[in-house]
Amino acid sequence: MNHLLAGLDKLHDFDEIIDVRTPLEYADDHIPGACNAPVLSNEERVLIGTMYKQVSPFEAARAGAALVARNIARHLETTFADRPQRWRPLVYCWRGGKRSGSMTLMFNMIGWRARQLDGGYKQYRRATLDALQTLPRALRYVVLTGPTGSGKTRLLHALRQAGAQTLDLEELAAHRGSLLGALPDAQQPTQKRFDTLLAARLREFDAHRPVYVEAESRKIGALELPAALLQAMHQGECIDVRCSRDDRTRFLQQDYARLFDNPDWLKAQLQRMVGLHSRDTIQGWITLVDEGRREDLARELIDRHYDPAYARSSRSHFTGLTQAMRVDFRPNDEDIADQALALIHRRQ
Repeated sequence: MNHLLAGLDKLHDFDEIIDVRTPLEYADDHIPGACNAPVLSNEERVLIGTMYKQVSPFEAARAGAALVARNIARHLETTFADRPQRWRPLVYCWRGGKRSGSMTLMFNMIGWRARQLDGGYKQYRRATLDALQTLPRALRYVVLTGPTGSGKTRLLHALRQAGAQTLDLEELAAHRGSLLGALPDAQQPTQKRFDTLLAARLREFDAHRPVYVEAESRKIGALELPAALLQAMHQGECIDVRCSRDDRTRFLQQDYARLFDNPDWLKAQLQRMVGLHSRDTIQGWITLVDEGRREDLARELIDRHYDPAYARSSRSHFTGLTQAMRVDFRPNDEDIADQALALIHRRQ
């Protein structure tokens, strides 16, 4: 089978990448662009694993081979029924073993020029972690700092639309970064999936151009940022994004609209802040939610939670903050694109 192996450096040489692991393994993480064609289901993999330990490796291999053969046959009749004769797929499993080897061999017997990824997903995961140690150091970061509600994320999106290189960590993490940053209708990816998405994004950047990124702490929700990226961001150029308290209040009401529209969920999130604030303070905020006083709650969060937290944290991390360019941003105005372009020209 050695002549049917391909390394990670050949990923882009194939028409399609096929992940033959179980749906659960695929959901945990997978090579970007890969489709899932499992040769064992979640339940079948558990069954074969149990048989391997409790009966014998031979019996497990025999039963597993029968299941794999049937599943490959089903994929040939459905998933891959329309693939042309000159199709060149790359197949992988956990570590380049029997699961991907079986499908690769069958594909080649049919006449397709299939190859098996040497080392499988395990090798890809190792390369991803290595990349997250090296890629961040090759880039120059312009970090948008400023208190919550100043519209940093909205400015970042406007900069992207204006043609700047941007790294939206909160978008990749499906989380807004603060204790109230969880999205009611979205689940965060696994740490492995986040790492894969982040490494793929970093590979897209031109190292000769700056990368705009919003200041973040070590964790975004349940996900942890790579140490190398955090260090590079902390040493980057800073832009101090500021806006008026009234603008911030209006912005938070817009930005947290999904939270306000789901009051029970919002109150549950506020309860998690016990320990940072007294129970009386939290109860006061919950009362504002019950009474629909969105503006008052936004002002309370700005004054008693976000601004004190920002004052405690940011200045101890970002070395360039004392020399930061200050930008007065109006996140609620219609000329956000013009404000972003003005910022780019001001930096040049």
